[in-house]
Amino acid sequence: MKFASVKRLVVFVPDARLGEEETATKVAIMAGVIFFFAGLVKFVFHHSELHAFRSFGLPFPSVLEIFAGVVETVGGVLLALRRYVAPVAAVLSVTMLVAIASSGIGNGDVIPSLTLAPVLLIAMLYLLHTVCRKSTPARSPV
Repeated sequence: MKFASVKRLVVFVPDARLGEEETATKVAIMAGVIFFFAGLVKFVFHHSELHAFRSFGLPFPSVLEIFAGVVETVGGVLLALRRYVAPVAAVLSVTMLVAIASSGIGNGDVIPSLTLAPVLLIAMLYLLHTVCRKSTPARSPV
């Protein structure tokens, strides 16, 4: 399979499907804005965020904090623009799973790790389901 074919299946078709779904479009925009600001927090409040990441017990907390900030900020922008929706939603789903497991369950942080993170995970899974499902041909009236 050629790179162009893979890119079409992973990027262009899902992005086009998102444009056909009004609810999914709204979810992508709202989640994108939330991720954008959540990512910015990791830079603006670097010291307190780094302290939190250290308490999670994850390896390389200073690297992971910056990585999470970049992924959430860039991913948020791409979602809000409705570009590369499928790969971005997949990556952000993993990010939310890590947040729920390490911060929420592992560290007992209820807000935002056991409130907002699960909602964002559900939103990302919804977007993946919406944009990656096989299109069904329209039935002709009988």
